[in-house]
Amino acid sequence: MSVAASDAVRPPIAAAGNAGSGTFAYCSQQYRVVFGAGTSARLGEEAERLGIKRALVLTTPEQQDLGRQLGAGLGDRLAALFAGARMHTPVEVTNEALRIVESRDIDGLIAIGGGSTVGLGKALSLRTGLPHLAVPTTYAGSEMTPILGETTNGIKTTQHSQDLVPDAVIYDVDLTVSLPPQVSAASGLNAIAHAVEALYAPDANPLTSLMAEDGIAALARALPRIMTGPADAGARRNALYGAWLCGVCLGAVGMSLHHKLCHVLGGMFNLPHAETHAIVLPHAAAYNAAAASEAMTRIARALRTDDAPQGLFDLAQRLALPRRLADIGMPEDGIARAAEMAVRSPYANPRPVERVAIQDLIAAAWRGDAPARH
Repeated sequence: MSVAASDAVRPPIAAAGNAGSGTFAYCSQQYRVVFGAGTSARLGEEAERLGIKRALVLTTPEQQDLGRQLGAGLGDRLAALFAGARMHTPVEVTNEALRIVESRDIDGLIAIGGGSTVGLGKALSLRTGLPHLAVPTTYAGSEMTPILGETTNGIKTTQHSQDLVPDAVIYDVDLTVSLPPQVSAASGLNAIAHAVEALYAPDANPLTSLMAEDGIAALARALPRIMTGPADAGARRNALYGAWLCGVCLGAVGMSLHHKLCHVLGGMFNLPHAETHAIVLPHAAAYNAAAASEAMTRIARALRTDDAPQGLFDLAQRLALPRRLADIGMPEDGIARAAEMAVRSPYANPRPVERVAIQDLIAAAWRGDAPARH
């Protein structure tokens, strides 16, 4: 599939990790994707394909009307609607939904929404083994990954399992048109973060690196157009396409410093997920820039800039996103605590994760400084 945003033929650049030496491993995920406009009309058909006869539709409180609307297309297959999905997948919410699964004889899960709702679907599927069908309405990309982040008592932990990948995903461009521009922008930067880290992951490979660069380019071109014309069908299609690619990348290779920081900050301070990613991303990229030069070249090329971290920062500014962690609810006295938590069991990263440098990074993001290479 091609995308209008990627209109130049790009010479190959070796991927990070083992791919640069010509040795790599690539594992293809097993799932079904339906992409296009109006594809949510095929929800009943896809549920039937998975053998679902009594579906539990999952949404957030804000999207329960959409859940009812699409759920009506399931006919007799709709058994119940749970509209309690919340950010960071709190375990208590999962347990509440699990009681409905058990009491209503549910045999399949349909998550309609963004990362919070898809995360709840993953948590329920992991506990029950039930088939999971995802209908994303944002650019978060969770539907493409074997990763689940759950929060218990303010601590967010992650699990990795192929059983977490939804069995089928319906991407309907029409469902993203009503996504407010600011939410679209934050969600899109969240997706770009997946691709940025995929480019310097230790298990990067040429295929995911191609998808990562194309995904960044598609979103970087589409998001400013969405800000000025939310109903721009071409921009919406390209953004959803880019988000799909970025999600595939996150699902295929490992996470690094950026995602560790965002998991810590989100879990400790209940910060909004997408905005946290948008603020932290330029600083995490700057931290790793010297140790991941090939990745930075690809990112800069996708952004059509000379400096990848600054280009990410400038894109967030152009999209009028918050620039300071202070602006989204992080207390200043949490900087040192967050740094201490972030260096515990760090994810694989191209540059060593050092306590003092990480505290400086978080402090810069809290203040809203421009990204500085260290």
